Amino acid sequence: MYLFTTQCSSLPRMCTSSSLKEFPLAGKCVPAPPPTIQIKHLRELFSPAQKYQLLVYHADAIFHDKEYRNAACKYSMALQQKKVLSKTSKVRTSTGGAASNIQAQSLPSEIEVKYKIAECYTILKLDKDAIAVLDGIPSRQRTPKINMMLANLYRKAGQERSAVTSYKEVLRQCPLALDAIIGLLSLSVKGAEVASMTMDAIQSIPNLDWLSVWIKAYAFIHAGDNQRAINTICSLEKKSLLRDNVDLLVSLADVYFRAGDTKNAILKFEQAQMLDPYLIKGMDVYGYLMAREGHLEDVEVLGGRLFNISDQHAEPWVISGCHSFYSKRYSRALYLGAKAIQLNSNSVQALLLKGAALRNMGRVQEAIIHFREAMRLAPCRLDCYEGLIDCYLASNGIREAMGMANNIYKTLGANAQTLTILATVCLEDPVTQEKAKTLLDKALAQRPDYTKAVVKKAELLSREQKYEEGIALLRNALANQSDCVLHRMLGDFLVAVNDYQEAMDQYSIALSLDPNDQKSLEGMQKMEKEESPTDATVELDGDDMEGSGEDGDLEGSDSEAAQWADQEQWFGMQ
Repeated sequence: MYLFTTQCSSLPRMCTSSSLKEFPLAGKCVPAPPPTIQIKHLRELFSPAQKYQLLVYHADAIFHDKEYRNAACKYSMALQQKKVLSKTSKVRTSTGGAASNIQAQSLPSEIEVKYKIAECYTILKLDKDAIAVLDGIPSRQRTPKINMMLANLYRKAGQERSAVTSYKEVLRQCPLALDAIIGLLSLSVKGAEVASMTMDAIQSIPNLDWLSVWIKAYAFIHAGDNQRAINTICSLEKKSLLRDNVDLLVSLADVYFRAGDTKNAILKFEQAQMLDPYLIKGMDVYGYLMAREGHLEDVEVLGGRLFNISDQHAEPWVISGCHSFYSKRYSRALYLGAKAIQLNSNSVQALLLKGAALRNMGRVQEAIIHFREAMRLAPCRLDCYEGLIDCYLASNGIREAMGMANNIYKTLGANAQTLTILATVCLEDPVTQEKAKTLLDKALAQRPDYTKAVVKKAELLSREQKYEEGIALLRNALANQSDCVLHRMLGDFLVAVNDYQEAMDQYSIALSLDPNDQKSLEGMQKMEKEESPTDATVELDGDDMEGSGEDGDLEGSDSEAAQWADQEQWFGMQ
């Protein structure tokens, strides 16, 4: 800008009758530019190098204003100008050549400009255009961050072989690039092969002996071997260098979640959050678990706190969506899930939230699309498969659900989770109910505290009217944990054996854990309706007890309980 004003100030000034007509100022002669001077001619005041530099600066400013299409256009104009600059530099005379070389070295890199264009296209979700731009850069000139972006784009596009090649190139240049290591492991590259690419760095740099164990842990995670992953990460966490490492704690919490151990998952998320109050990564899973456990007030607080940190991440939107979903406001949950996906199309938790909202709104086919995408992004997360199976069962696609469940069982092995998923599908067909019982017994033999297996076994015992056996199963499960669904189901079994007082206690405990649990409210109201005729008969027959203060208190208590149950039901439906 200084150059522009200086050049303009040196232009000859004129004072003519025509200029006076166009620029009058208090009757004085105001100098005006010559009529022949145009803006396009002012451009000639700058050298080709200066034009290129100004175009890049302009594009940078537009990029920071988030006008990504405009920025990509300006960066492309800068590249065109760079071609002109290259041609003019070739025909220059030998005089002044050294100065021109120094000037060229200080100019923005053409490779960096192409990276910026690809970044604009990535934000605009024009992945093919971004790949085309980066592919145009010769392999030898690609920096690690270019190879990293290319690898991520290739993986997203399903070009796994090209993605593996790019990740390996990143590791060749930067052997300690942990994101590239995780990228290779997620594409089923063997942990031993990945570790061999970092061996030189581990041996040459002190205090890096933990890295090989770290690679081993993430290899177990991406292979779906949750128990061995948990054991390996726990051994890493005990090392002094990685003790209280937030990223490691979040990974451990996530593996506990995948293994179905909700209690330990929540504990590890809370520990990570205490160490880093501004932590965002993984908080969407934490919010989902808290909402599923019925702690909706805590979820609301967590969402508000994360929004204050940043509203440009998917996590706070997912957390608010989980709060809405478990408050039965499915339309709002759908909107919040869509907003989260808009911010991060690779957010598995956002896809699951939107899929679950669509399923509960009856839009099953749309939900299936989202669960499939989540399954593609996270093939080792069983909740993706569970959502898809629920959609198949909701649309009477028992054959498709059975095929999916069998595929999970064969791929991930016979653990408590896969056995329970397969048993869930078998329960839908009367012919395979005996098989479901066998599968659930195997699952509970492996993990007696696995809540989903306990719930499904209790449902089967309820169908068979084996209430005493069901009560024993639920009491045994509740001895080491407190779960809303288990307390409610125990209440249902107690009602079936006419133990109304303890059934009421169990419903009350369930509602204290989740005030929005509609089935517990319905159970309490059903019991009150069944008890009310008996109370009326006692009042009519017991004339000698009329006017008793104790009975008056009891009657008032029943009336208040009924009103409170009505209020709870109303609040639960908001």
